[in-house]
This record gives sequence, C-alpha cells and structure tokens, in this order.
Amino acid sequence: MENRPYNVLFICTGNSARSLMAEAVLNQLGQGRFRAFSAGSQPAGRPHAMTLELLQRNRYDTSALRSKSWDEFALPGAPAMDFVLTVCDKAAGEVCPLWPGQPISAHWGVEDPAAATGPEDKRRQTFNDALLVLSRRIAIFLALPLDKLDRLALQKELGRIGLTDKPVGEHA
Repeated sequence: MENRPYNVLFICTGNSARSLMAEAVLNQLGQGRFRAFSAGSQPAGRPHAMTLELLQRNRYDTSALRSKSWDEFALPGAPAMDFVLTVCDKAAGEVCPLWPGQPISAHWGVEDPAAATGPEDKRRQTFNDALLVLSRRIAIFLALPLDKLDRLALQKELGRIGLTDKPVGEHA
C-alpha cells in the first residue's frame, strides 16, 4: 500500500446508528492512519437522533455524518477501500457491490440500537452498549500490526475481532 491512510467502510442496512458510530470512532481514534466511511444497503436517509446525541456527548465529531447508500462507494472515483466491515447481520447476508481495490472484509455484528423498543432509558442503554462494543473492537483493530500481517492473517484477525463482546455460546 502506498503511504496513505487505510480506508475502512462500515456497512449496515440503514446507516443510521452502528455504522455511523464506527465511522466517527475510527476517524477519531485512527489519528490520521485511517479514513473511515459508512454506508447502508437501504439507508434511512438521516442519522438516528440518539446516535448523534451519544456521539456528541462523547466528544466525537458528527459534522460529516450522513446516512448514505453503499452504491456511492462502488462508483468510479470512489476511494478504494482497504477494509469493508459489516456491523449488522442483515447487511452481512446481502449481496454487496463490487468494491474497487479488493478490500479485506469481515463481519462485526452488533445489536441494532435503532430497533430497540421500550422506555427511553432502555433504548439509550442499547445505543451506549453498541458504541461500547464498536469502540472496543476498533481499539483491537488499531492495535494490529497491519504492516506485518499478510492478507490471510488480517482476514483471520478481523474475524476474531467480530467475536469480541459476544455472549457466551454465540462464538460460532
């Protein structure tokens, strides 16, 4: 890879919560080594209000966050992705566009906070939980010696990261 940041695309069906959280976290914690993007197969059209509120409360930059289609990243001139990470089970099962650059992909499924029902405090906790899981996984990802791992080893490590914070018995 040339001397440029690694490009990472986080995918979720609606692109209103989890993928946007991951984009904001990696862009901040990646400190210029990474450029994170997010997209959805069926974008909601706008970020979920609780997503923006949570990220802002935790001092993440939300100014560039928007809900968008993954088609944007398959167009000519789109940034070539080094990594494509699905963060919801539904998107992981969908047929994705062909991404320029043959990125390494993995699934990091996280419960959808936007689908939470019940009292507001319970819904907010679901958003907090999703952010915590994604933040932990991104921290592990950032600790990988990317320049020392071959493609197969990277694929394996990214898959392992997707299993962190899963309840016991869910490690399939």
